[in-house]
Amino acid sequence: MAANLEYYRVFYYVVRCGSATRAAAALSLSQPAVSQSLKQLEQALGVKLFVRTARGILPTAEGRLLFSYVEKGYEQFQAGEKRLLQMRNLECGEITIGASDMTLRFFLLPYLERFHEKYPGVRFQITNGPTPATMALLKEGKIDFGVVSGPLESAPGLRLVPVRSLQDVFVVGRRFAEYVGIRQPLSLLERLPLITLDAETSSRRYVQRFLERRGVHIRPEFELSTSDMIVQFSLRNLGVGCVVRDFTKKELDSGELMELEFEESLPARHFLVAADEKGGKSLAAQELLRMLAPEDKGGDGK
Repeated sequence: MAANLEYYRVFYYVVRCGSATRAAAALSLSQPAVSQSLKQLEQALGVKLFVRTARGILPTAEGRLLFSYVEKGYEQFQAGEKRLLQMRNLECGEITIGASDMTLRFFLLPYLERFHEKYPGVRFQITNGPTPATMALLKEGKIDFGVVSGPLESAPGLRLVPVRSLQDVFVVGRRFAEYVGIRQPLSLLERLPLITLDAETSSRRYVQRFLERRGVHIRPEFELSTSDMIVQFSLRNLGVGCVVRDFTKKELDSGELMELEFEESLPARHFLVAADEKGGKSLAAQELLRMLAPEDKGGDGK
């Protein structure tokens, strides 16, 4: 670029105002400073941009040509600043999130509802998938953050914040009522038909690892893609469903399903907000993260 951008700003205002004096007032500059900027611009470009007439200062043919381009550029700058101010005030923007059905339903949705009510101009792009898929998107920088189910090993540059506890349970229909009300050995799960999530999910891996460390090796009769389907299969007495208790609260409360008790229960785990510590998140995403995992919650998020 042949000239300083500031010279073009002065040039823009002089043409719009039709007067160096009025342009100086609009720019909060002295008139000599405006005249000097115009002189510097003309020298840099090697053409005369203005002529003085009885009607004031007017652009030459070359000045009019230059203004036709400067006007578009300057107004784009102004539009960009306006849009940026709207983003800063959360009047617009976009948040990209990775989350599973479980984390959406039992944690994230109420926050999204409250955020949308407060900042209706912000758009959401939510990629639905299991924890491994969400973490891959986060690593690739394709989402602002993820809400996943733990446990999850930390990694350099990764921030994991526990926000809500969850409990895995084994539920059965009336066909298996004989096993209810008595604390059973975990080895019972080797003898009964099991209904679980597929082997690639973090929830299934967590349960299977827990059991294998206690010498219990399971071979599920049914491997399903969603917890809702595990509940439905369990209601039809097709086996023992392994599911997070929240998914089956209604059926447990109504007595349609019953929870098996074991000599050792699975430890509670957590939903986690996973984000890149290096930043790069949109301003809107940063505000939503403050709602999801404020520093004074101390971890459980309840």
